[in-house]
Amino acid sequence: MLNTMREYLAFSGLQYQKPEKAGQEVEKMLYLRSKGQEARKVFTHLAKAFQERHPEWDLQGTSQWMNQAQRLRPHFWAYLQREGEVTEPMLALRLYGSPSDFGVSLEVSFIERKKDDKTLDKQAKVLEVPVVDGIYYLVYSNGESHKMEATEENRQILREKLSHQEVRKVLVKVDVPMTENSSEEEIVEGLLKSYAKILPFYLATRKLDNP
Repeated sequence: MLNTMREYLAFSGLQYQKPEKAGQEVEKMLYLRSKGQEARKVFTHLAKAFQERHPEWDLQGTSQWMNQAQRLRPHFWAYLQREGEVTEPMLALRLYGSPSDFGVSLEVSFIERKKDDKTLDKQAKVLEVPVVDGIYYLVYSNGESHKMEATEENRQILREKLSHQEVRKVLVKVDVPMTENSSEEEIVEGLLKSYAKILPFYLATRKLDNP
């Protein structure tokens, strides 16, 4: 079942069009659509299996398998909300990688199209929490993102850069790698361990500046 997601990642970025408009490529489009739908269904099932272990979180809808430009997305994601508004940081599950190196990550982030004028400041609070083993930072600046090792030195560097607006936002993430032989239970257990690591970073975003 999990191999369905691995197979889907091989088609990342391919252009899709409705089969009835695809001419000689109708079979290819039907195939891409079935792969996208199947992989999305498997990811959603996995997300639900995790959420059932933490029912205090509400699982939001899974992203579509193609974007607005009708290209197959490089990953799926689903947000989990426990309290507050959709404008605020939440948890998110995200499929990542390529067919040879893939998995699901758990992160503290927010929905860009829902953010308000306070969202980025709340997200920045993840840098107020000391680093723990197994996490890393995903740093966004100038429209691009890059991974950054989570060390105390890097945490202070990022806090400084955020204060000077050299960095736009920083996500905290934990990856749970998958293999061809991974079972759903193994992945869920990996996500539960990741949850214990990442929860303090989420809680930091809930703190008021002037309690």
